[in-house]
Amino acid sequence: MYLSRVKVDLNGLSREALFEIMGGGAYAAHQLLWRLFPEYQGPRPFLFRQEMEDPENGGAPRGLPLFYVLSDRGPAPLPGLLEAQCKSFTPVLEVGDQLAFRLRANPTVAKSVAGKRGQRADVLMAAKYPFEAGKERTSQACIEAMDEAARGWLVERAESCGFRLPVEPEVGAYRQHALPKSKGRPIRFSSVDYEGLLEVTDPGRLTETLAHGIGRAKAFGCGLIMLRRP
Repeated sequence: MYLSRVKVDLNGLSREALFEIMGGGAYAAHQLLWRLFPEYQGPRPFLFRQEMEDPENGGAPRGLPLFYVLSDRGPAPLPGLLEAQCKSFTPVLEVGDQLAFRLRANPTVAKSVAGKRGQRADVLMAAKYPFEAGKERTSQACIEAMDEAARGWLVERAESCGFRLPVEPEVGAYRQHALPKSKGRPIRFSSVDYEGLLEVTDPGRLTETLAHGIGRAKAFGCGLIMLRRP
């Protein structure tokens, strides 16, 4: 695997494309990052996470898009458009290792509907639904119910992904996205930011999880687990 830190060159990106990406346009970001793999014709060979570029020398944030890309092959150089700082990523994991993690995921579950094809349900919206519209949905009780649902979704998947959560993870930003299409309804999905500590229970399975990501909406910047030694 390869882990890349990818910056955008303002001189090579159109103003419209830049504004779309900075406005959270996950589909535009996905299309842009595909250009790092020009000769590849198979299924998407990468996961990514979009953030904002760090401030330089302690100054104000530049507000430019920054991408972390995990791929099964090295990205091609794209001078004048994308600058990729790439390194080989071969994690050495052992049972019991404790690692700090960050994850942006799309927490959904399969929902059966009688006589219809199964649908995906947003876990946080389902937790919010019992609260009446208005003040109840902005209440602390509603917020806590949604956070608990988000944590539960990740806890339920931890064992099959090769780790456990020794402490409750922090649940950060919850966003709902609508990506316009040329025809038909827009693509809608939600994302949640997690941060916390995990403990390795199955190194091989966790390595596989890193390569393939967690959850759905991976083409739109979800699923990539970022690890570091605490």
